[in-house]
Amino acid sequence: MTTDWSQERILVYAPHPDDETLGCGGLMSKAKAAGAEVFVQFLTVGDTADLSPKGFSTAEERYAEIKKVADHFRWDDWHMAFPGDHYHLRLDSVARVDLTQVIERESPLSVERLRPTVVLVPHRSSYNQDHQATAEAVHTALRPSNTELRHHPGLVLAYEEAADHWRTDALCPPNLVVELDETHLDDKLQGMRLYGSQSHQHPHTRSDLTLRSLAVLRGMQAGVALGEGFHVLRHLA
Repeated sequence: MTTDWSQERILVYAPHPDDETLGCGGLMSKAKAAGAEVFVQFLTVGDTADLSPKGFSTAEERYAEIKKVADHFRWDDWHMAFPGDHYHLRLDSVARVDLTQVIERESPLSVERLRPTVVLVPHRSSYNQDHQATAEAVHTALRPSNTELRHHPGLVLAYEEAADHWRTDALCPPNLVVELDETHLDDKLQGMRLYGSQSHQHPHTRSDLTLRSLAVLRGMQAGVALGEGFHVLRHLA
């Protein structure tokens, strides 16, 4: 499958700031370089206690990081759907219908308003409840229906993150690899570094070496030097 990225309007769903870079930073770099439009819909952000050297990150800090990353990747726009601690790491407590309506029509970057040609979503295999809720709500929002009444993006892909492999059962490998070159991978790594509150040293799943190693593995599996892996959810040829 060959995609002319210059002709695409791409909408990326990220449960939290950094998921889009971890999962498809290389594809975003490649697509923007080709002339694509790229939009990012974040679902939630809040103050978070974590295992970083600081021990926490604030929503204000995360918003500052988003702005740097948006400039780095040259996104056309981005939006936060459910800001605040009431939702952060609690999206599984929000009714699926409410999440789906935001994705379908209520957000400024909704499917109905933006009419993307490509949609990128997290894979529902993640142990993280926000990732699962996002993946399932987007899946519902993009259900098959009357194409005269609802927009149907022609290409829907689920991106992978290294942390997704922390599971009780085996995760099926991606069935599509997007070839990257060093520029695309460097853009991805630099984008992740701009999320300073979320970057870690190896062997963390968000380290430079982890991201590079996964790109080398996926590339090798497709017979190229570097790649990003995806699961095809819809492909209208």
